[in-house]
Order: sequence, then structure tokens, then C-alpha cells
Amino acid sequence: MAQTTDGVIGNPAEIEQKQILKKYLTETREALVWKLEGLTEKQARWPLVPSGNNLLGIVKHCANVEIGYLGRCFGREWPNPEELVSDERLDEDPQADWYATADESVASVVDLYRRAWAFCDETIDSLPLDTVGQVPWWESRDVTLFRLLVHVTDEVARHAGHADILRELTDQSVGLSGDNTNIPDWQAGEAAAYLDKLKNLAEGADD
Repeated sequence: MAQTTDGVIGNPAEIEQKQILKKYLTETREALVWKLEGLTEKQARWPLVPSGNNLLGIVKHCANVEIGYLGRCFGREWPNPEELVSDERLDEDPQADWYATADESVASVVDLYRRAWAFCDETIDSLPLDTVGQVPWWESRDVTLFRLLVHVTDEVARHAGHADILRELTDQSVGLSGDNTNIPDWQAGEAAAYLDKLKNLAEGADD
């Protein structure tokens, strides 16, 4: 078992796997947090769909999810438990991790999430990928770090997709990142023409 200068444990192949997995997770985390940039406290909290989904709530949820799967499940407790949504609180309100309280702010939730990244990355770096953790809320409780890392990446990516739509509904901002919208560089009127094209196709499909 080898260890890199930044503390990543594993054989060379495993270290490379960890670096790849962490790259995709980190990029998705950054994309999610970026969706809050430039918003007011009200905009970040505003529920835009009937389920109540909101941008700040998504980030709060992901912080709790990551700490749960990549901390608690491997016997690592969050040093400040009062910052998390407890099981007791979820029993009272199953949606408690999906919205910011009056005492929380965009800055405080983002800070919590960024600290959660570092905490969870310590788990990833310090344990072999075949380390078995315990997921109390799963039927099959014994799960490897590799599987939970993939699971967390999948969940954060899904919620980053939700955030894409919610941000567009908030102020029409779109994009993969600050320097890459990942959509065509439309000139004046071209975006509206594209939208009209899709509407016409949809109208034509109505039977």
C-alpha cells in the first residue's frame, strides 16, 4: 500500500482510480455551488416547483448526504453535529435538510458544504476503496467505499441537474460553469427562434 505526498493511500492503480472519482465529484460540487453565485438570500431560498425544491436547500441537502455516507458510515463523526440535520429533526420534519432555516445564510451553507468536501475527501484519501462501511438506512448495510463514492457522485450530479433548471427559472442564467455555458453562442433573437421551433414541434405532436 503506497501513500502520495498529499496523503492518498492505495496502490498506484487505486490511487489513480481515486483521483478520477474525486475529479468528477469535485467538479460536480463546484458546479452546484456556482448556481448560487449572484443570488439574493430570497432568490436562493425561493421554491420554484410544487415539491418545494430550492437552490440553497439542494446545497444543504448535499452537505448532509456527503457527511452521512462518507463520514458516519465509516465511523467518522462530524465535529460539529449541531450544524447537521439530526435524525430526530428528520423524524419531526422529513424535509428538514431541504431548506435553510432563518438562522442560516447562503454563505453559511456554502461554507458548511465546502468543509464537508474536505472532511469527506479525508475519508476517500485515507481508506482503501474496498473498505467496508455500514449504511444503517440501507437494507444491505455492508457497502464498500468505492460503491458509496459512486453513489454520492451520482446523487450530487442529479441534484446539480436540478439546480441547473432552478437557476434558469430564477433569472434565466444557464451554463455548465462560469467560463463554459455548454450551449450555443446564440446571437440576438436566435434563442427565442429556437424556443419557438421546439414549441411548434410540440404543437405538431399533439394528438
